[in-house]
Amino acid sequence: MFFRTDIGIDLGTASVLVYIKDKGIVLQEPSVVAIDKNTNKLLAVGEDARRMLGRTPGNIIAIRPLKDGVISDYEVTQRMLKYFIEKSSGKSIIRPRIVVCVPSGVTEVEKRAVIQASNQAGARKTYLIEEPIASAIGAGIDITEPSGNMIIDIGGGTTDVAVISLGGIVISNSIKIAGNMFDEAIARYVRKKHNVMIGERSAEDLKINVGTAYKRKETVVGEIRGRYLMSGLPKVIQVTSDEMLEALQEPVTAIADVVHSVLEKTPPELAADIGNKGMVMTGGGSLLHGLDKLIEERTGISVTIADDPISCVAVGTGKSLASIEFLEKSVLTG
Repeated sequence: MFFRTDIGIDLGTASVLVYIKDKGIVLQEPSVVAIDKNTNKLLAVGEDARRMLGRTPGNIIAIRPLKDGVISDYEVTQRMLKYFIEKSSGKSIIRPRIVVCVPSGVTEVEKRAVIQASNQAGARKTYLIEEPIASAIGAGIDITEPSGNMIIDIGGGTTDVAVISLGGIVISNSIKIAGNMFDEAIARYVRKKHNVMIGERSAEDLKINVGTAYKRKETVVGEIRGRYLMSGLPKVIQVTSDEMLEALQEPVTAIADVVHSVLEKTPPELAADIGNKGMVMTGGGSLLHGLDKLIEERTGISVTIADDPISCVAVGTGKSLASIEFLEKSVLTG
């Protein structure tokens, strides 16, 4: 492939999605990299590396190079980006323009790190777009209108809450509590309540199958295997959705609090628009059972989960390439 088209990348803490113009999402893989410590060789990236988490020998490390929505390991992030760009669009002579989305609360230093990593990975020019803008575009909202739209984007590392009008963010807040924090809360709870230690993959399975932010009409029971701390041997335990409600109470309450605080600071005209239209939730974390009901109950405003919440940011990031001129005020370049 000698010609490479423009690319949109959702560089998430939990997963990376790549959107190619006129093709849509062509790649969706976990943002995990496996490296041989002795030789510094890249052994696996994405799903292959995720399967190694918690299962590697001493000389191999499986790591997530992004933490809380920002780069924690620059070199590994750059190598991961290069791998995903080449896997999704092939090697080429012409370098692509790339739009990468970042959480709304990142610092200038963190933005510069993303731009440099993208350029080193093969971009001709890198644009940054803030996650709430990208997720709103991906959810099919016309952000150019003089009307208030409220987005709650719950990813792996961060939750971004923003009010958008006329193509820009009027008010926003970003907290480092999201899907990964849900997993950690579940693992902590299981260890404390059942004396069983479970890994992050097991905690994630519990979150998806049993987890809830609002009391379920019928109790759901999940089975999980971990290491019993009293004997050090494997043990199978049953965990109920009521227990998950207790385990997740702290992080989900923090998200409801930040939504409430953004609404409190929203100008009256825009608040009226949001009251009429409701709020839109995007990101993988929005799929946690009952989280929309919890926010609805807390704010009194209807909440809609986007059609494909996991893909919204990637789709919006890719679509923003077509209207980069309009988005200049919310897009940073490098």
